[in-house]
Amino acid sequence: MEQNVGAIDRLSRLVVALAILIVLVKSGKAGLLTALALITSGSLLSSAASGYCSLYTHLGVSTSGKI
Repeated sequence: MEQNVGAIDRLSRLVVALAILIVLVKSGKAGLLTALALITSGSLLSSAASGYCSLYTHLGVSTSGKI
């Protein structure tokens, strides 16, 4: 897997994922929406850490600066 997520994109994914987690922890609720938010947050954290986004691959998009 070649990196297709750039530095600014990775940082923004990290910030959004952490914001989602903070909101979920403060709300203390559990349910379907919470589960979906956790999955979304995990996906964002994973792509921020690895620098790879499978959706970007399917769309032919790259923000990494590598062509």
